Amino acid sequence: MTLSLTDTLSGEREPFEASGDSVLLYVCGLTVSDDPHLGHARLWAQADILHRWLAHEGYDVRHVENVTDVNEKITARVGEREEWETEADVARHYTNEVLDQMRNLNLLRAEVYPRVSEHVPEIVDLVETLIEQGHAYESNGSVYFDVTSFEEYGKLSNQEIEAVEEQGDPDERSEKRNPADFALWKAGGVDADAVEEHRKHEHDGPLPEGQTWESPWGEGRPGWHIECSAMSMTHLGETLDIHMGGQDLVFPHHENEIAQSEAATGQRFANHWLHVGFMQAGSEKMSSSLGNYFTVADAVREFGVNVLRTFYASAEYRSQQAYTEETIEEARRRWERLERAYETAVEHADGADALTKTEDGEFRDGLAAARAGFEAAMNDDLNAREAMAELLEVATAVNRHVEAGAPYDYQALRESIEFFEEYGGDVLGLQFGDVTAGEAEIAESLVELVLDVREAERDAGNYERADDLRDRLEALGVEVEDGDDGPTYRFD
Repeated sequence: MTLSLTDTLSGEREPFEASGDSVLLYVCGLTVSDDPHLGHARLWAQADILHRWLAHEGYDVRHVENVTDVNEKITARVGEREEWETEADVARHYTNEVLDQMRNLNLLRAEVYPRVSEHVPEIVDLVETLIEQGHAYESNGSVYFDVTSFEEYGKLSNQEIEAVEEQGDPDERSEKRNPADFALWKAGGVDADAVEEHRKHEHDGPLPEGQTWESPWGEGRPGWHIECSAMSMTHLGETLDIHMGGQDLVFPHHENEIAQSEAATGQRFANHWLHVGFMQAGSEKMSSSLGNYFTVADAVREFGVNVLRTFYASAEYRSQQAYTEETIEEARRRWERLERAYETAVEHADGADALTKTEDGEFRDGLAAARAGFEAAMNDDLNAREAMAELLEVATAVNRHVEAGAPYDYQALRESIEFFEEYGGDVLGLQFGDVTAGEAEIAESLVELVLDVREAERDAGNYERADDLRDRLEALGVEVEDGDDGPTYRFD
């Protein structure tokens, strides 16, 4: 069965075909202005399942996921900590946090995590191309995309230009030819009102303006939408196989990406558009701005990575997913059922009563049906929910076989173990029989112990000894960052 995916652009379920030897996958990543929460991680987990299934099916996956490290939300946090003196300082801290939590969730690594701040030359080049081709214009040092110059504007979100409300800051109205035009380059620093809106602490003196760069139109900052076009084309070329992001990005972000990219290149920007539904907390979308979120770090500590991965696999990627005590508890029960069945299969396959010539036809037929069902579910628009149901069927089959008593079907038990490891582990990202989690906890405890000793040395005025402890940790690959609330660390 061929993989089919629901394309937001066409609104249809379409068979997937890679355009070349590799699948070119671009995922719209996070603006690094706060601790990542379970809503952010839902996109990560679904993109990871897509990446894993494509790899399982034999594709070479070139996965690029951007980091937006230039934004007024980031600028607004300058000064919250003594060491956060610039927008780049804040961005670096939260970029580290995002990458740490991605590792904690057992995500496959993307090939590249490009930052906006390192792609300004490519952004400027792309804006220049759009001006030269008559799709953009300069106004008071800013540059805007002329939406009327792109005949297919609105094709992703199914909107007419006349119905599109003004895009961008209110003070842009006098600079733009059309209220729907959007900024490719903004003159000067970040808008002070936008910084004030996102400020979370008291401040003295003028607000930070954020980093700026030189351009042919004067000093300024890149617009939000142009960033992803420049970064994706830099690392994956003019046409992507799959562009993935949250549903809230359909308009204006992805609509504007299509317009500026296709206007510049004359080529289709993405062959498939996939959008992941919101994480809901109560009746609202989980959001940093609403404060109704659970951070990834806290959730991993409380529930563990396997419960969270089971939770994410329990809902189709296009649907909304509810975070409640009940849904997390259901995920915990499912994971524990899978884990017990895996351990039961391992225990009895390794025992004296597992015989190579014993055959349980019902058990073997169930495994074959589960394999076919799992693959059919994943090829049916990445239906991880149905695929998870097949894993649970295998758990039931293992328990039924063992409860029937010895002798046991060794080959079927081995196949069930491989089923859990291949489909549950390699595809859904669960960790069966994994000992590294316990080892990681021990390593974290030891690092925290060393940091406690270091703090005691600093309190005693033994700064040279404290610095030596920090240097020795960094030599072991543990990066330490001091803050007002004490030291934090990450494993390189």
